[in-house]
Amino acid sequence: MSSAEGSRIAASIRSPFRRHGWHLPLWGLVVGGALLTAGVRPGTAAVGPAGVGLASGPVESTSKPAALQGVGIDQHLNEQVPLDLVFRDDAGQAVKLGDYFGKKPVILALVYYECPMLCTLTLNGLVGALKALTFDAGNQFDVVVVSFNPNETPQLAAEKKKNYLERYGRPATAQGWHFLTGDEASIHRLADAVGFHYRYLPEQKQYAHATGITLLTPQGNISRYFFGVDYSPRDIRLGLVEASNNKIGTPVDQVLLYCYHYDAATGTYGAVAMNMVRLGGAITVLVLGAFMVIFWRREHAGAPYRQE
Repeated sequence: MSSAEGSRIAASIRSPFRRHGWHLPLWGLVVGGALLTAGVRPGTAAVGPAGVGLASGPVESTSKPAALQGVGIDQHLNEQVPLDLVFRDDAGQAVKLGDYFGKKPVILALVYYECPMLCTLTLNGLVGALKALTFDAGNQFDVVVVSFNPNETPQLAAEKKKNYLERYGRPATAQGWHFLTGDEASIHRLADAVGFHYRYLPEQKQYAHATGITLLTPQGNISRYFFGVDYSPRDIRLGLVEASNNKIGTPVDQVLLYCYHYDAATGTYGAVAMNMVRLGGAITVLVLGAFMVIFWRREHAGAPYRQE
């Protein structure tokens, strides 16, 4: 086989993953090849080791590499997260998870700060989507980032917070960003509550984990999941509006929520055709009614006065 043919084959294997925003190193092709051999279509596996990511979604085969066994995200929609869990903030102070709930919806991201690739992509994707919103962190919602590596320190958390505040470009929103670390017990309880399953790989000194973010209500109930590393600003906005029980947003958001519903299977908002037809019909009736009223008023105003 020529080098050119080899490059084409490598590109054909990598391309489905790149469409989902993942980077697949060369050695990761071995994992992709194993999945393909096992009968899994590219883009359907849920997880990968840190630095090797596969798109979130259902896995069609129970045969997975040993490093990925038991790794993924199970949706626990509407379930309560334990708000009594104790972590440390970026200043090293002990805080309860519940300190960040009560008034606003929360975007939760489980990452680890020294992750070589996927966690950075997750946070980059989140900040990129939030920059497109008119909502501000700390005003309409809070962002809580929790490291699932119990060995990481508040100093690392502080560095990450500084970097992402600069990337976000809204320095006045610092009070809405919370980067936490914690002990293994608190981390496991939170991860189990949101269905986030990961494994430590001692040979690589890295974690195998899935990627995604979770939206929670002000009361701490799980409202929405968004998977992968590339998030739709529209979906996050609609998710925040719903998680807030419509306490934030505009009438336009309510119209969009009538036309778009959350699909738990894909973690996205999709159009509801019948509702769009109904809305279009209602708008047509209103426009025709307004036209008839205007026409009638003009006819009435222009009619000659008759004296008996």
